[in-house]
Amino acid sequence: MELLDRLAAHPSRAAVLLDVDGVLAPIVPRPEDARVSGHVRVELRRLASRYALVACISGRAGEDARRVVGVPGLRYVGNHGLELEPGGDEWSSRLGRFLEGVDWPRVENKGLTAALHFRGEDEQEARRELDAIAERARRAGFAARYGRKVLEVVPPIEADKGTAVASLLRERGLERALYAGDDTTDLDAFAALELLELGVRVAVASPEGPPELAAKADLVLESQAAVLPFLRLL
Repeated sequence: MELLDRLAAHPSRAAVLLDVDGVLAPIVPRPEDARVSGHVRVELRRLASRYALVACISGRAGEDARRVVGVPGLRYVGNHGLELEPGGDEWSSRLGRFLEGVDWPRVENKGLTAALHFRGEDEQEARRELDAIAERARRAGFAARYGRKVLEVVPPIEADKGTAVASLLRERGLERALYAGDDTTDLDAFAALELLELGVRVAVASPEGPPELAAKADLVLESQAAVLPFLRLL
């Protein structure tokens, strides 16, 4: 593919930016059980030695993403880019208080954001209950949005994976980047690449993924299993 060839031809001028769950790590029933395979870790270490920047931009907390990926030397940004923004401490406290009143069996408090998982549940019934929780979150000043079998509660700070991409590239003075993602929040990262000298948008397809991600991608991988051979091309 021409775009990949152009990116790989000058790695010292380019960044490789990757989502974690659904891209580097397979989606699993319990998020805490997710792990990046040893073969993928080998490729990430190789890429880190070649490219100006290799970063993982995740919906997880940054330290949790570091644990799942398990490769030192990469840049980790969690909570959909919120970790790069000021003013998070106040919202972290408010989120904790809000979650004290939430009755849901699988709540993941990530400090700045929360994920209410419903993988394996009856989706129609789960969404009825979660819609009510989402409305309460909005009344409390938060934003609430659905992802892949999850409701995310986030502070109303102008930050997303797109602002994270822009910040990381600006920090390194880079105008060339690849981003690979699999979910709705990755669309913001795709949009950030449109402003670059060279941007390569990669969608990792799944039955649960948003169709607009593939529609906006320069390259579509048919599943998470295709990520490893793809990384070997870079």
